[in-house]
Amino acid sequence: MSRPRIVIVGAGFAGYRTARTLSRLARGRADITLLNPTDYFLYLPLLPQVAAGILEPRRVTVSLSGTLRQARLVLGEADRIDLDARTVHYTGPEGDGGSLSYDRLVLAAGSVNKLLPVPGVAEHAHGFRGLPEALYLRDHVTRQVELAAAADDPAECAARCTFVVVGAGYTGTEVAAHGQLFSDAQVHKHPMRTGMRPRWLLLDIADRVLPELDERLSRTADRVLRERGVDVRTGTSVKEATREGVLLSDGEFVDTRTLVWCVGVRPDPLAESLGLPMERGRLLVDPQLRVPGRPEVFACGDAAAVPDLEEPGQYTPMTAQHAWRQGKVCAHNVAASLGDGEPRPYRHSDLGFVVDLGGVKAAANPLGVHLSGPVAGAVTRGYHLAAMPGNRVRVAADWLLDAVLPRQAVQLGLVRSWSVPLDTASPELARVPSGPGRGESGAEGASGQASGQASGPTGSRPGGEPGKGRSGPRPPAGPHLAPGPVKRTDVPADPDAPAGPDHPADPLEGDS
Repeated sequence: MSRPRIVIVGAGFAGYRTARTLSRLARGRADITLLNPTDYFLYLPLLPQVAAGILEPRRVTVSLSGTLRQARLVLGEADRIDLDARTVHYTGPEGDGGSLSYDRLVLAAGSVNKLLPVPGVAEHAHGFRGLPEALYLRDHVTRQVELAAAADDPAECAARCTFVVVGAGYTGTEVAAHGQLFSDAQVHKHPMRTGMRPRWLLLDIADRVLPELDERLSRTADRVLRERGVDVRTGTSVKEATREGVLLSDGEFVDTRTLVWCVGVRPDPLAESLGLPMERGRLLVDPQLRVPGRPEVFACGDAAAVPDLEEPGQYTPMTAQHAWRQGKVCAHNVAASLGDGEPRPYRHSDLGFVVDLGGVKAAANPLGVHLSGPVAGAVTRGYHLAAMPGNRVRVAADWLLDAVLPRQAVQLGLVRSWSVPLDTASPELARVPSGPGRGESGAEGASGQASGQASGPTGSRPGGEPGKGRSGPRPPAGPHLAPGPVKRTDVPADPDAPAGPDHPADPLEGDS
């Protein structure tokens, strides 16, 4: 008798833990295949520290093949799922197509940047959902400070030193907190930047920062940000974005060259393409994470609307801690469907939240005990070290080095503006051009540019920013585009959907 075939789509928090737990439970009695665009699991909560130059990019990634020895990794993006034929069709990183047959399917495709119908945002803003976007932001902030220092016009200097972050949830708050420290350090240590003062604005339509958290945590974060000089504006958002700045909902125009979009996330459009019952773009499942009417299909993480048994009538929010814990339950239930154990419902217990505010500052309430300052900072970093499935020693070493040595504020130019569009189905991959006759992505595409193959819209412009006459981040022209992280227009933005909490949340919740 052949072994059952289990296909897991996505290796985010939910998919990775499903694969890891299933590998342990199956003990070689099932063929486990993990389909993912990258060969690593990304620990999203530490991404702001990558953008701020504290952590090197590889510190927040965990090798899939190196840690999931009992699972087969297939690099690619799922294009279509044939539920009747039990087949997943995908496109590989070099444009080649393929298909995977399954007996059990776990849909853990995750989420992408949430878009709102605001003129100019898709063209001039960048999200914060993957490594390419974090690396781009680090280069971009460094570049703007350098250009501001060399500018003769005080107005241009001020505009380049102004950074606008939209969305005061977990991601936006941490990006603004770390960004202010990062840019201040660059200005402070440069002798030619006397009198320059980077300005960070954090906007949210809600009446306070971190609106989804306890008010005491919100007050702590708000106080720390304001003390550092971050201009926190609640009840305010962006009405229009242009190349020269942003028009706010209160009528003020802010001259800036930087717009970071952190208003939340939306489920990957793959879930909606299945034609199954949905809840605000998420696939409806029962408490055992099974898709009704499709006993062979399971869903978890951001792609699934999981009933919240602690709050009847509600669904669990799209946060990292729920995805991580749902992955464990999903693995047990997949194994149970194959005759190993009994299915269990997903339940969670709230043990608190942690929010990293940069430096030694943080806000946390483990077990309901409100903490702030260095103590909260220690708790926050301790939680991250405990939660990471790898690289703990390297992360701790980077933290130690950052505490005693100045950060290296240099532009690497590895990620261009047009390669990280806001409206993309794959924020985990940078969009790259390819040479004639072949499709490339990742490092191969980058090396192709270096060897004289087709370049993007910026050509060989240092730093990769759009030319003066170009409008915002757009992909390179021509037929030879890398597959995968292309712009999807089949799923319009839902202007009525609430922004919801950002994905990289770190509540210290108990396992189900």
